[in-house]
Amino acid sequence: MVNFTHLTKIFCIVGARPNFMKVAPLMRAFAARQSIEARIVHTGQHYDEKLSKIFFDELGIPRPDVELEVGSGTLAVQTAEVMRRFEPVLIAEQPHAVLVVGDVNSTIACSLVTARFHRNTSFRWVHGVRTRPVVIHVEAGLRSFDDDMPEEINRKLTDAASDVLFVSEASGMKNLAKEGVPADRCFFVGNVMIDTLMAARERAMQSGVIESLGLGGRPYGLLTLHRPSNVDDPAVLRALLDTLDQIARDMPLVFPVHPRTRARLDQSGIKPDPARLILTEPLGYLDFLKLMAKAKLVLTDSGGVQEETTVLGVPCLTLRDNTERPATITDGTNRLAGTQRASILQAFATLQQNAGPAKVPPLWDGRAAERVAEVLVNLFVTP
Repeated sequence: MVNFTHLTKIFCIVGARPNFMKVAPLMRAFAARQSIEARIVHTGQHYDEKLSKIFFDELGIPRPDVELEVGSGTLAVQTAEVMRRFEPVLIAEQPHAVLVVGDVNSTIACSLVTARFHRNTSFRWVHGVRTRPVVIHVEAGLRSFDDDMPEEINRKLTDAASDVLFVSEASGMKNLAKEGVPADRCFFVGNVMIDTLMAARERAMQSGVIESLGLGGRPYGLLTLHRPSNVDDPAVLRALLDTLDQIARDMPLVFPVHPRTRARLDQSGIKPDPARLILTEPLGYLDFLKLMAKAKLVLTDSGGVQEETTVLGVPCLTLRDNTERPATITDGTNRLAGTQRASILQAFATLQQNAGPAKVPPLWDGRAAERVAEVLVNLFVTP
């Protein structure tokens, strides 16, 4: 039996901090389309108040319709638990599509479960009649070409399982074409995270976070570290922070500490100099955006921060040997600094001499979510 309903039920998956910024504009765009019924499933991959619930309030995201409450665990345990808890939701709710964003464990877990699930009734979309919900990947095609990164494996597997792939930068379209993904499944729409930044920028500038940290009119840098390769080994983390301490002699670095990084600092007894590295608890989106926008420099191992600093025009040194977001280098303010002392200090010195001009990559204009919604409305047109 084919269901010819005009109402398309889409489950949007969130689990970790970057997901919230990407889903927020999508939910607004979907709400404006009468043919789409969008619901949020929160896996609970990030359960800290500062990394999760506060974003629903600050970004105006509707409260989750479903909360899986998975919590922390190893990569395998967390992924498996998301899969185990998500399958009953599909059985009970029978969505036409599941939309995932980014490259976290929740992304690949929900993609795999959806790709193997069959609804009780068939439905029609532009590619024919089917019972499996359509898997939609927003931010598809990004590649670091480093398979030692868990996120790289998540990205490739999610794209392989996806039926509709929305791409944020030109490199993504090229990567998917090389991997043999049909062109009619790939859509270059721009960067939904930048939609959120542009919508929230004015409110963020009203934040008093800089004054609360006692920085006043002083120049400062902003630091984020959370990748396992940078923080899990105490020797690596200590060496990295010692290098950053030298940079902080020129200007203090504000360091909102991710729970993963905080645990490693406590376990290893590493205590950065508070005069140079100003450690804070995880910050809400608006406070962090204000700090980022006003910083003289951002040092990070985060993918999303590379994109945000590009749009803000703030110089960024990425503490990694590669990036899946090359547009932030070719068009933006980002430079790869590596993770070794010599390469980081050299990148910092070069930046001090010449930050260079920057431009915003194509379609990073605050309207990416609108383009996503318009494509989906057309894909699910039924007679």
